[in-house]
Amino acid sequence: MESVNPNPFAPILESRGLVVLDGGLATALEHAGHHLGDELWSARLLRDDPGAIQAIHRRYLEAGADCLTTASYQASFPGFASAGMSRPEAVALLVRSTELARGAVGSLSSNALVAASVGPYAAYLADGSEYTGRYDATRSELETFHRARWEVLARSGPDLMACETIPNGSEVEVLLDILADDRRQWAWFSFCCGDGESLWDGTPVEQVAAACDGRERVAAVGVNCTAPQHVPALVSRIRSVTDLPIIVYANSGERYLATSRTWQGADEPWLASIDESIRAGATILGGCCRVGPDRIAELRAAVDRGDWSS
Repeated sequence: MESVNPNPFAPILESRGLVVLDGGLATALEHAGHHLGDELWSARLLRDDPGAIQAIHRRYLEAGADCLTTASYQASFPGFASAGMSRPEAVALLVRSTELARGAVGSLSSNALVAASVGPYAAYLADGSEYTGRYDATRSELETFHRARWEVLARSGPDLMACETIPNGSEVEVLLDILADDRRQWAWFSFCCGDGESLWDGTPVEQVAAACDGRERVAAVGVNCTAPQHVPALVSRIRSVTDLPIIVYANSGERYLATSRTWQGADEPWLASIDESIRAGATILGGCCRVGPDRIAELRAAVDRGDWSS
């Protein structure tokens, strides 16, 4: 049975052909002088400085983003509890993440979408497991972790859910089941990959893309938090098993060191990888770690110029 509500991306894709996402929230916050070295990362500012988050949302809107992602990537009930917060406080902060994005959209009279970020279990671990996908958690533990947060975020008023930076094939299946049980929300699924073939845990990207293709209310499928050099090949593999919209938002190309929580290496040609990804079938485009508002503005300008018009 088809879902009653259409894919939230459909109007933009039908009218413009391409959707421009925002970039890295933490990247822009750090550039603005905020220190995010603790386990809560940018989610700490939901409590300590929500205005800073909303200011970054506005910057991405001003850069031309068609969709904002909320500051809930690192937000979870276990994570907030470890920081000494009660469950009601955690609920309030999760809801606030959506309210901040909605407020930014309203303040600029924008029609941008708001996607509630659902980061992986690895984000809660705060040990760089996004880049291994090999963490000790049973399917039941993953479901308990994700379902509690999902239920709050999904009712907080987003246009869709962003299941992002998923490095583990089993976790994709858990989130797909939660989406199916929801019956109202749409969600995109984007995977974190260490090469041009598979998720970090070794699951072939075609396998999880095909799993998404078989479910209702999957708005898009793709990759994020991945080196630009790998993204076009991953898009080609995804396109071979699904006709769903493909979403890509790569890192700058620098490498994250979990032990020191620093980035090393040089930028790669991020915009060039987007060009190749579009040619391979991607239509929803943005940036992840180390990609800030200036680069999103560059992407917006290229889209508006018609650099990738058919």
